[in-house]
Amino acid sequence: MKLSVINSGLFKLDGGAMFGVVPKKLWNRLNPSDENNLCTWAMRCLLIEIDDKKILVDTGMGDKQDERFRSHFEPHGNDSLIGSLSKNGLKAEDITDVFLTHLHFDHCGGAVKRDEQGKLVPTFPNATYWSNKSHYEWALNPNPRERASFLKENFTPLMEAGILNFVEEKEGNEIWNGVKIKLVYGHTEAMMPLEITYKNRKIIYCADLMPSSYHISMPYVMSYDIRPLETLKEKKILLENTVTNDDILFFEHDAKFECGTVKRNVKGSIVLNETFNLADIQ
Repeated sequence: MKLSVINSGLFKLDGGAMFGVVPKKLWNRLNPSDENNLCTWAMRCLLIEIDDKKILVDTGMGDKQDERFRSHFEPHGNDSLIGSLSKNGLKAEDITDVFLTHLHFDHCGGAVKRDEQGKLVPTFPNATYWSNKSHYEWALNPNPRERASFLKENFTPLMEAGILNFVEEKEGNEIWNGVKIKLVYGHTEAMMPLEITYKNRKIIYCADLMPSSYHISMPYVMSYDIRPLETLKEKKILLENTVTNDDILFFEHDAKFECGTVKRNVKGSIVLNETFNLADIQ
């Protein structure tokens, strides 16, 4: 197995929304906001190469939305989804599978693009795309709280093209050799972080269960989460397992750190231990 970080760019989100009930006086020390209360976040995807598979996990927000939409999130930086794949010697046509942890725009927007005629088409023409039935149906009929995050143009073209498949909704389901899904329900319905066995370690692709290293602290739960108390329970279970097994956390939205480990401090709380790049794992 080979793992590679695929950076799809940076964007901005409201600091209060990202840090929930935590006062700005505290979170602003971690990720300082601009004059509009916006903080910078990564859209860090993952490439898994195993056997004859080239699997892309999440796709960032893409670039097909209009300027009005993009102005709310200020996408920036030198990285892009296709550009990062190119740096790894791959073209869009080389991707065999695209695994979408969930269908919020900043995780699946790059799954679909506009062709030269402006038609919505799959970005990865030879790939099978993966979601799950519960989450897809949830995204098709969004509640008012999440409606702005589910843009149907990001995923219905995949279903219309007949290339969107649903994984079995089973905790620990091994969908590829060494790659298992987890199911969590706090952030959105049936989101699927991944547990990847790599170099005799387990790497947890956290998705939005823990979008950054700042969210390791228990009170740091996003206001975007539909069931914040469930997120607290899911975080506690994940962190307890992580500290016991010395697992590695992969942060999708942390603009500074790709990966990290956790430890217990003298008070017994689980806190960030070490941070490092994916490529540094021995």
